[in-house]
Amino acid sequence: MWKFIHKLASPPHFYRFSAKIIPWFAGVGSILVIYGTYAGLFLAPSDYQQGDAFRIIYVHVPAAYLSMMAYSIMAVSAAIGLIWRIKLSHAVAAAAAPLGAWFTFLALVTGSVWGKPMWGTWWEWGDPRLTSELLMLFLYIGYMALRAAIDDTVKADKASAVLALVGAVNVPIIHFSVEWWSSLHQGPTIIREGGPAMPVEMLYPLLAMILGFTFIFGALLLGRVRTEVLFRERRARWVRELVLTGAGPG
Repeated sequence: MWKFIHKLASPPHFYRFSAKIIPWFAGVGSILVIYGTYAGLFLAPSDYQQGDAFRIIYVHVPAAYLSMMAYSIMAVSAAIGLIWRIKLSHAVAAAAAPLGAWFTFLALVTGSVWGKPMWGTWWEWGDPRLTSELLMLFLYIGYMALRAAIDDTVKADKASAVLALVGAVNVPIIHFSVEWWSSLHQGPTIIREGGPAMPVEMLYPLLAMILGFTFIFGALLLGRVRTEVLFRERRARWVRELVLTGAGPG
């Protein structure tokens, strides 16, 4: 197992290996999202309090989950790159940031669309989860801006890694905010004592959407990392051979 992980850290090996699994991730993710969308819109019953407005959770919840997951991946990868100086880790962190920012933006927009009819307002500054999620968007933007402001890739990796690690404290704050403070958001629905707080007709499409979004995120992330690797290794021999022959590195 460790031998495989060590080998995967090699840019040429990662580039070749990722090309094989991206189609699988994209295919499985697409199937799950298609099922989840159909079941969530047409098979799941209306909520007895929210009516059909609750259906936005099939986009909002996966987006919010992936906003935190992407930041966790970015922070862990940045830490690995900073401590063990593995170049591929910095490439993963750099590739995860734009995706995480978009999922965070999607979570905020869908949350606002849902909040208007449910709470009577598009935004509530007093809600800790809303505020901490917005802070995460700013952290993503700050991370990307810092990288873009430094021309030297090595220095940009180190500086942005420190920022990613400092901002990582916000992830558990977002997750536990509804338990630590008074919040307009409802408490845990899926993972909670006594089991999920929704019928299976609503739950299964939601789980399918979460898993489907995750697979699609994985495919997008791998694709972005491949591009980042090519840019970072553009002077390497295997990249020159790749360009000349049109074949993957051997």
